[in-house]
Amino acid sequence: MFFKSFSAGTEGINGYIVEVEVDITTGIPGLTMVGLPNGSVREAKDRIKSAIGNSGFKYPNKKIVVNLSPADIKKEGSHYDISIAVSILMDSQLIDEKHLKDTGFLGELALNGDLKPVKGCTALLLGLAKEKKIKKVIIPWENRNEASMVPDIDVFLGKNLKEVCFYLKNEGVLESLSNIDLNYKIPEIEDFKDVKGSFIVKRGMEIAAAGFHNVFMIGPPGSGKTMIASRLNTIMSDLDDKEYMEVSQIYSFLGEIPDNIIARKRPFRAPHHTVTYSSLIGGGYSSTPGEVVLSHNGILFMDEFLEFNKKIVEGLRQPLEDKKITISRVNKKITYPSDFILIGSSNPCPCGNYKNPLKECLCSENKIKAYLNRASGPMLDRIDVFLETTPLAYDEISSKSDEESSLSIRDRVMKAVDFQRQRFKDENINYNSQMNIRHIEKYCNLTKDAENFLKSAFKKTGLSARSYHRVLRVSRTIADLDSSEDIKLNHIGEALSFRKTFMKYWG
Repeated sequence: MFFKSFSAGTEGINGYIVEVEVDITTGIPGLTMVGLPNGSVREAKDRIKSAIGNSGFKYPNKKIVVNLSPADIKKEGSHYDISIAVSILMDSQLIDEKHLKDTGFLGELALNGDLKPVKGCTALLLGLAKEKKIKKVIIPWENRNEASMVPDIDVFLGKNLKEVCFYLKNEGVLESLSNIDLNYKIPEIEDFKDVKGSFIVKRGMEIAAAGFHNVFMIGPPGSGKTMIASRLNTIMSDLDDKEYMEVSQIYSFLGEIPDNIIARKRPFRAPHHTVTYSSLIGGGYSSTPGEVVLSHNGILFMDEFLEFNKKIVEGLRQPLEDKKITISRVNKKITYPSDFILIGSSNPCPCGNYKNPLKECLCSENKIKAYLNRASGPMLDRIDVFLETTPLAYDEISSKSDEESSLSIRDRVMKAVDFQRQRFKDENINYNSQMNIRHIEKYCNLTKDAENFLKSAFKKTGLSARSYHRVLRVSRTIADLDSSEDIKLNHIGEALSFRKTFMKYWG
């Protein structure tokens, strides 16, 4: 007898439909699996046999051949277990065959028949949702959070094989995902009102949050760089549906979606400066995504930026420019999305006190120059906003005056974000930082005096073409924060002021 059910596989973070074909005939008892299964898939035959027996069902004492189609793509993972099991149980007429025609199955089987969670559930569900005839999917209970945002498909939650079989035999019910509350904790939120002074730095972060711009902060130890960067997420817009889906796919691929992502907060990744190249960029045998991918639609904070290995820092140039990263290996080539805000922070010299008004620097001029040159010109060219942090005076630290809250700043940011989304609704981008040259020519309309000022600054400072366009993107964001259709002189002036720190340390 021949039976067929549906499951899914993944290539990188993208899912595709897999047809699980089972042929059960008389012959020497045993299960043979074909269709390029890897070790974890081949081992399913032992898990399935024990799970069926321990669930109170009879395992067929026949020859069983399982084919995972398409057969020319390597299959990995344990999530095919439940689909293979229900197909085998069709031989005993324990399941109503009509369910197999429009139902997908995802889940690993424990030896006692329980359904265990699987990695990449979001991507797998999206793969099944592409198949128009798949109307519903049965997944393990523990994967409910990852399935919460997949559209156009009904998701049912199973706890064990027996429960699933009773449902497929029309003798039981499964909990629908649409009827349950998601289980997550809203993360504690820090606030910009904790940051004393630093008004120009906070203004720069507001602009970065509004337009998704890259930032570099430089200043002595204890001047607030890390404190300010860790609060950037509190003034940014929440993930929209499309962004949430993309981020969910990435984190689901690694096994679990953090609570802050489920709560629609943007990813915040802060790798240590001893991180390896493959951990930051991605790689390894299975082409695992690195921190630049885990930061997608969020923030990559690189504290002590100049302490990172120069090869690693240079590896950021492609994702910062292309908004994606491609990992090539002998057996496959995978492209991941990688659109993030880079927040770099650094001391200005090895001792940290170069240009510190309160402490004397102990470094030689050559040491300072060599330290600053750990960041190459092309890398710095990809930064939109440069900020200098300075130590606070006693009166500022001890001040009892109220600082502006994250909520107040976020209100202005959200207005600018709404401006951009309305402007780019037909452009397939969301933020000013994502504009290409064609977009800049179309949407960056300068007043006459603003254009003359920018022309003068371009000649005087020797801006590169890339830096010129970045100044225009930043000025467009400043104009949006000002609810202005045109980019005016003060907008260009403020955008250029955020390059003074670059000129001071690298010019």
